[in-house]
Amino acid sequence: IINNKNFDRRTGMNQRNGTDVDAANAMKVFAKLGYKVKVYNDQSVEQMKQVLTAVSKEDHSNAASFICVLLSHGDEGVFFGTDGSVELKFLTSLFRGDRCKSLVGKPKLFFIQACRGTDLDAGIETDSPDDEGARIPVEADFLYAYSTAPGYYSWRNTMTGSWFIQSL
Repeated sequence: IINNKNFDRRTGMNQRNGTDVDAANAMKVFAKLGYKVKVYNDQSVEQMKQVLTAVSKEDHSNAASFICVLLSHGDEGVFFGTDGSVELKFLTSLFRGDRCKSLVGKPKLFFIQACRGTDLDAGIETDSPDDEGARIPVEADFLYAYSTAPGYYSWRNTMTGSWFIQSL
């Protein structure tokens, strides 16, 4: 878990109040699920790169999967350290099969709590009688699953179909 709350004044980014609750909740949930959880607070871009590079080089042979929780400010395709931004693709690419051999064929899950732009989702009222006046994001009931990573082709076998749909 990388939990960035306090930012260098030169970035102009505000403190992320409430992020410690997210970090504690994520730590609790994933520890209960049997994951070895480490929390890194207020990491600069270089520190995040160092932490995730080190983790990607660890031996994950005995792990069934890998989970990374990123809590910070963000924008489309970027994630913020306490002193600036880094492309998310750089951080996640450290765990690709050609770079992290002990996680080949194992799920690698990245939970990213960060903005992806400046558009505002004001939500929509639910019709649930239990939550009168409750609002949920307009896309709260969507799960986006892509057949390939951004920037890559999506492969399909002409006889058996795509790996993605076969896996469903």
